[in-house]
Formats: sequence, structure tokens, C-alpha cells
Amino acid sequence: MKLFRNLISIALVLAFAAVGVLFALQNKELVPLDMLFYTFEPHSLALWVLGAFAIGGLLGLLLSSGMIVRQRTSLASANRQLAKARAEVDKLRTAGLKDGE
Repeated sequence: MKLFRNLISIALVLAFAAVGVLFALQNKELVPLDMLFYTFEPHSLALWVLGAFAIGGLLGLLLSSGMIVRQRTSLASANRQLAKARAEVDKLRTAGLKDGE
């Protein structure tokens, strides 16, 4: 199953790379990027679009990794509390058996 998942991942990466290359070949026009206070030199339209796509993907990964770290921290805290509660329950059970004997 893991091999199948890896093959699908490789196929998707290759497909996206092929689409990116085809997109770059079809959009060779030089276009300046004009931000509010700065105008970048003219580069191909494909470079600007693919660059924006890559930056958006990286920002999405960074933001989601921050949320994942926060969730894992919360989970670890809950697991520690659960371990303490289980230890207390076990302690109370053994104390109850000693008193009942």
C-alpha cells in the first residue's frame, strides 16, 4: 500500500511539473510587476504566476505547520493529564483494596 501511495505521489509531482513547464512555454511575454511603491523588472508572465503559486504554497505550509505544532502541544498536555488521572485512580484502587482486606 505504501508503494502504491508513493507511486501516486510521484505521478502527481511529475504531472504538476509538466503542467508548469507547458504553462511557462505558453506564457513567454515579458510583464513588469507593479506593486504600490515599487515596480519590478519585466519577466515572463509564467515566472510571476508560478512564483506567486510557490510563495502561496510555502506560506500555507508554514501556517499549517504552526497549527499542527499547537495541536500536538495540546495533545501532549492532555496525555500528561490523562496519565496523572490514571495514576491517581490506580492509587485509589490499591488503597481501597488494602482498606477492604
